Amino acid sequence: MNDIHIRQILPHDNAHIATIIRNVLSEFGANKPGTVYYDPTTDDLFSLFQHPNSCYFIASINDTIVGGSGIFPTAGLPENCCELVKLYLSKSARGRGLGKLLMQECFTKAKEMGFEKMYLETMPELNIAVGLYEQQGFSYLTGPMGKSGHFGCNIWMVKKL
Repeated sequence: MNDIHIRQILPHDNAHIATIIRNVLSEFGANKPGTVYYDPTTDDLFSLFQHPNSCYFIASINDTIVGGSGIFPTAGLPENCCELVKLYLSKSARGRGLGKLLMQECFTKAKEMGFEKMYLETMPELNIAVGLYEQQGFSYLTGPMGKSGHFGCNIWMVKKL
């Protein structure tokens, strides 16, 4: 039986999760400008998620980091809305329900923080994730909310918490 663990990010997780994020984007051909692949904050997620009303979770299997996901009060979003950000899983960790577990942690934390809606941005290259978002109750928007700066994303979704 695999020992699956989800916890909040620690400083020593930065390099591991940045590598996973960039590897996943490369794997799906989504390593392009306007995505987190080139975002300098990807290399120091621990510091980024010290921002008030934000949180990032790390998923591990048998003490090996395999992915993560977080929530962030992205600039320009309505006050009652946060963004689901940086949900990435290494290839070996997919198909085990970890994406759903990470999202559930994010939904719970967002509600605790008083958020009523959750927004996300993605791209067609990450179609596996899009299906998961649909299953978790996200619906499509016709354009972006907020000012994430990720102009490489062209799928926008929102969910009532």
